[in-house]
Amino acid sequence: MAAQGFIARVGGKLKQVFAILSSAGAADSGKIPALDGSGKLDASFLPTGIGANSAVAVASEAIAAGKFVNFYGNAGALGMRLADNSNNREAHGYVTAAVASGASGTAYRLNTVNANLTALTPGTSYYLGLAGGVIAAPLDPAVDIGKTDQYLGIAKSATELVTSEVDAVLL
Repeated sequence: MAAQGFIARVGGKLKQVFAILSSAGAADSGKIPALDGSGKLDASFLPTGIGANSAVAVASEAIAAGKFVNFYGNAGALGMRLADNSNNREAHGYVTAAVASGASGTAYRLNTVNANLTALTPGTSYYLGLAGGVIAAPLDPAVDIGKTDQYLGIAKSATELVTSEVDAVLL
């Protein structure tokens, strides 16, 4: 997408100048930024430490968009796999795009909105389910011994879950 341009006086002459879509740092000092194709500023314009609440990790299994993931140490590097209440893999985040097994992918931390889900009921609380999914009822401590009970958030719409970072409980 081409950025919008404007006329500026440069070296005593009129010249068309275009806004920039990303920043190279100090070399772009004083330049005017433009919004990208999604109508947002590129993360390169933001100060260090400010930006998406995300982490890049290598997936140890195929992960579909919207699934909740568990971070773990994998041969000295950060790995991610499907979070699952049956095997003590608590959710640390979720992916917005599918990630193939062995590939690097971006996982977004909790306390954000996972907008890649389906069949949610607005206003309903959701908990960690199997294979990165969600369930609408918490686990029963008398029945689900040895499983991980984790509140994930409340549905904003049929496709959006406002997530919360809450410690998981091993039943």
